[in-house]
Amino acid sequence: MSDSPQDNPAAPVTEAMVVEALRTVYDPEIPVSIYELGLIYDIQIEDSVVDVRMTLTSPACPVAGSLPGQVEMRIKAIEGVSDAKVELVWEPPWTPEKMSEAAKLELNMDIPSAPPQPPPLFDLNPRPPG
Repeated sequence: MSDSPQDNPAAPVTEAMVVEALRTVYDPEIPVSIYELGLIYDIQIEDSVVDVRMTLTSPACPVAGSLPGQVEMRIKAIEGVSDAKVELVWEPPWTPEKMSEAAKLELNMDIPSAPPQPPPLFDLNPRPPG
């Protein structure tokens, strides 16, 4: 029997601890963490086991085979975590609107939070003819 921190956690694993770890994992093509990119859809913690549902910016993402494993390793490195499972999902599809405001600022993206409004059907300030 081992006395490693994973076997005898001093404190319960929290979502904040997992989020902190996820903020250290970066998409290699975009200089923003996967958490700030909005790639993490769900974090569940039961006892010392962490389950994460995540997506990628595209199914054709070149790191589709390696990034979930990197995320899993980073979570397993958290003191008190006995196991981590990362599920890669495609629904709902990722869109830039899922990014945090900090990520949008970092990437100089101006993404409106609401769709643009259509032009009015009539002019409220008509000009006199002539």
